[in-house]
Amino acid sequence: MKTKSFFTFLLAISTASICAQALSNEAITTQISTYKNDIRGPYKDIRWFCTDGSIRQPKDPCPENIGPGVQHARYKDAVIALGKSNHIYLGQILAYTEAKEFWDTENNHSRLKQYQLDKYLRTIDEGWILQKGQFYRGSIQSEDEQAWGIEFYKWLLADKERVAKNYFLIRQSLKDIPHAGDDNTSQLMRSQSKVISDAFEPFMDLRVKIHSQPEYVDIQKVKDFKQKNAAKLTTSLNKQLDALVSTMQEFYKPIDATAFLENASLVRKTSIGEKIAAYATTSATDSPKSILINSSDLLLELRTAILNETNPEIKLQLLDISLKVEDILFKNAPKWEPTTINTLLEKICYLGMATAGAGYTETWEWEQLMGPLSKYEAEKMTLNELTAVLENARREVEWSAAMVKATYQDIVTEYTSFEPKAYGFIDDKIRGSIALYLGKAVGDLGDFIAKESSLSNKVLNIQNQSTFRGLNPGYAYGELVVVDGSPDEIEVASDKIYIFQRPPADLKPVAGIGTVAEGNMVSHVQLLARNLGIPNTALSDENLKDLLAYNGQKVFFAVSNKGNVILKLEKDMSADELALFMKKERKEEKIAVPVANIRLDETAILNMRNVDAEDSGKLCGPKAANLGQLKKMFPDNVVEGLVIPFGIFREHMDQPMPGQAVSYWKFLNNMFAEADKMRANNSIEKEVENYQLIQLETLRAAIKIMPLKDSFTSSLEKEFATVFGKDLGAVPVFLRSDTNMEDLKDFTGAGLNLTIFNAVAKEKIIAGIKDVWASPYTERSFKWRQKYLLNPENVFPSILVIPSVDVDYSGVLITKGLSSGNEKDLTIAFSRGAGGAVDGQSAETYLIKNSGGYELLAPAREAYHNTLPVTGGTGKKLATFEKSILNEQNIEEIRALSETIRKRMPLETKSDYEGAYDVELGFKDQKLWLFQIRPFVENKKALSSAYLESITPKINTNKEIVLFTKL
Repeated sequence: MKTKSFFTFLLAISTASICAQALSNEAITTQISTYKNDIRGPYKDIRWFCTDGSIRQPKDPCPENIGPGVQHARYKDAVIALGKSNHIYLGQILAYTEAKEFWDTENNHSRLKQYQLDKYLRTIDEGWILQKGQFYRGSIQSEDEQAWGIEFYKWLLADKERVAKNYFLIRQSLKDIPHAGDDNTSQLMRSQSKVISDAFEPFMDLRVKIHSQPEYVDIQKVKDFKQKNAAKLTTSLNKQLDALVSTMQEFYKPIDATAFLENASLVRKTSIGEKIAAYATTSATDSPKSILINSSDLLLELRTAILNETNPEIKLQLLDISLKVEDILFKNAPKWEPTTINTLLEKICYLGMATAGAGYTETWEWEQLMGPLSKYEAEKMTLNELTAVLENARREVEWSAAMVKATYQDIVTEYTSFEPKAYGFIDDKIRGSIALYLGKAVGDLGDFIAKESSLSNKVLNIQNQSTFRGLNPGYAYGELVVVDGSPDEIEVASDKIYIFQRPPADLKPVAGIGTVAEGNMVSHVQLLARNLGIPNTALSDENLKDLLAYNGQKVFFAVSNKGNVILKLEKDMSADELALFMKKERKEEKIAVPVANIRLDETAILNMRNVDAEDSGKLCGPKAANLGQLKKMFPDNVVEGLVIPFGIFREHMDQPMPGQAVSYWKFLNNMFAEADKMRANNSIEKEVENYQLIQLETLRAAIKIMPLKDSFTSSLEKEFATVFGKDLGAVPVFLRSDTNMEDLKDFTGAGLNLTIFNAVAKEKIIAGIKDVWASPYTERSFKWRQKYLLNPENVFPSILVIPSVDVDYSGVLITKGLSSGNEKDLTIAFSRGAGGAVDGQSAETYLIKNSGGYELLAPAREAYHNTLPVTGGTGKKLATFEKSILNEQNIEEIRALSETIRKRMPLETKSDYEGAYDVELGFKDQKLWLFQIRPFVENKKALSSAYLESITPKINTNKEIVLFTKL
């Protein structure tokens, strides 16, 4: 077997080197396995590299007349080939690398992140690719790596803008890249405890303690454990426990702050130097509380000083001091044990400040939170005010974890596909951060408020329940599926409840959903869940890991109207809860697509200026009708457009279908008729659904190759030139599916069908029209509407054709406060680039209050955003988070727009609709563009359910809490 796998590996390598084709994950796994058992690991041999560019044998050092050289290993040819084919760099030797290549801007700093990930894997996997190669003498020279690191940071930190945009990544990298000031004892301690627990399961409780709430007393606990289990421990485990104790003693060794300036001579002369000196004189004798407060203040001031400093050597010294101060704070945080509410609020405030100072949140984000979190000196607060503090504190915990994920998720996902142990890297980073203690303090506050308000969650018997936060009300019963990784390959079922790290963008119907990375409140997934009354909750990473123990079990899941969460095993369901699922929903609860007024006789392409809201469901879908209405209301803020009405689609569907004896339309209706027969003959619904999906796949494939009528294509070319001023093929456009099933009174249909982004070439547009026509027959679209519609056979697609606007940022406005429940508030979510916020991106989200002002509910945490090049298609551009997406002017313009929409939309459309609107919009060079408006549909059944009302506690939000109350 070994011979065969190694031959496969060699064959893959030779193929890659010849063709530069990417290796499969399996081939990389085999390659890594080979290096683990190779005494040279990923290295080929050792050479001297001289300053004149020559390379010499290891026993033939560079002569003095050509200058000094460095000695280190060369990579195996296969390692070099892997870097070229897959951009995967194993066993990187810094002295062998150009600084610019290592920073790797074009690939989101992949090489630097790989270096960090490599170091992590070596600590948890006995050296990883260097399991035997770590003893290959001379392969890496530590003094040369140190010297390289110093020169790298001098180069890197010389660019002020680069530091501002990448503060978190640069600061984290200092823990791993040798530069004379580096020290990552914290990670080593966690890694060693993980290795021991993996090998000896009884150590798991201690490992959890060290990972979740590390304290100095844990050293004695490890020693006691070793003594208690002496008879069961192997020689290897004894050595590993001794090494862990040694690491813990090193980690908890008091840090001599007075040495900060001794090792940073350049800093002494700066203004921040005086503050560091003052901190150093008090830190040795201060109480844990004072140390935490002073360390938090200094961390934030250090960040400001680093960003303002121009000398890269001073920046490096300040960054090293910043890491040491964080270590001091990390060790003292658990020693400050608040005994009253106000001291707990004070601790939360300063830990929040420290989190910003250490780069886990941006400074502008902290400025949004600082006010609400600084009220700890008040004598009392109402329960409502205290809950607002909790919500803001909870946000910072979530944002800091999201920063780690946004920075490292791409490379961790890539590595996990061939090295599963890489998956723990992000969790390790979060547990090694100040956010660990911030999260603990916020959890304590949440527990107190839950008791005072009777708003406690009841989620099985897991820990830290206060971090569950209901997003959409509803209830469900089914198998619990916990997905601790990428959701993209998961085939979901409509009768199961899913817990995701992040929801897939193309989520098919499910019974219930929980997400760690919820995306944003107005993504298509969230809107559909809200619309259909699917219970939906946010939770923490720790919650997800605790729920893994219940994966595969039948559970009851409910979210109340106030957001408290219930999750219990089937055996624990009450009689009332069981009764909710005793009978299926009556057919009358579904709705019918109205077709009485549809105009299928209109087969001419329409100018969007000539349609308005009255044409929705008659000539075209609501996207085109409402955008035409907006064009009349806001002519300068809406693009021109063409509309391909229902009638053109229906006319084409009367053509003979290839390989069938009937037309496309007849084939579709025959399928629905046969499905009805199957049901009448008592076929199970799954069989009926499978039959329909197979038929729809056939229909969809046929529509994609359907011939378009000459009269239609010639009309399209003529109208295109007339409306857009250029010929078909010269203007990039969006083709937006616009069916008559969207934006019904009780069903939104948001995001179910296809949008073709930024098509330019004539053949792309022609093919795109057919792709859009076919999209209502995809499995996802069909399943969602089957769940809700009585007559899914009467779904007709029209198409809205509009020119692309390469916006700087875009998003969604809901003319209602989703988090506040206030009909007069606004919710907005924006992402950088085009197509923002609708596909579940981690978007910059605000609650704009009717009373004035606004709250930042979440910052954006997407590493890339979409661009719309004039050549067509979509591009990707790297994003950074040091500045907000929206500015004050944008927010005020959106506020004014919403007022206009609320007043004028019902009048202009002669509608009695009184609910909220869902608006898609964007900004280009500070100009606002409108792309869509639709009614915002919520599930009234879920909101008014008697059961949900029964589990929603009645809270006296005006109840006063004296902040000196004992915890």
